Amino acid sequence: MTLPSVSPMLTAITITQIYVPDQDQALDFYVGKLGFDVQSDMHFGPMRWLTVNLPGQPDRAVLLEKPGPPSLSDETAAQVRELISKGAAGGHLFFACDDAYKTHAELRARGVEITEEPVDQPYGIDFGLRDPFGNHIRIAQMKQG
Repeated sequence: MTLPSVSPMLTAITITQIYVPDQDQALDFYVGKLGFDVQSDMHFGPMRWLTVNLPGQPDRAVLLEKPGPPSLSDETAAQVRELISKGAAGGHLFFACDDAYKTHAELRARGVEITEEPVDQPYGIDFGLRDPFGNHIRIAQMKQG
């Protein structure tokens, strides 16, 4: 089945969201261990809008959102926190690097818990880890072509 051609309405992915139960601990991990920059850190009533981005990539950010009001009820937020801790909340981030083995070694030296060692895959070399809350992260050195 061929879909009709449509003029692009959307031009970029700007923010990806993951839930983190503790935003200060998330800053320590994403900025202190993974090397992100803080893009914005603002309070809007009951919520804190906290975004981070990779250095040199301000057009792509990760929103580190604490589950709770105004987007979630207290009951739902508690359920989300439980799912995060089990690694079942659906939060996944995928990153590229130039040297998977070097990146793996640097992250291990910084105390990051690696859940999967580097593996040579058809698309490149990749490995897995989780943030302190249970969100999945994959880092890959992509093959050329």
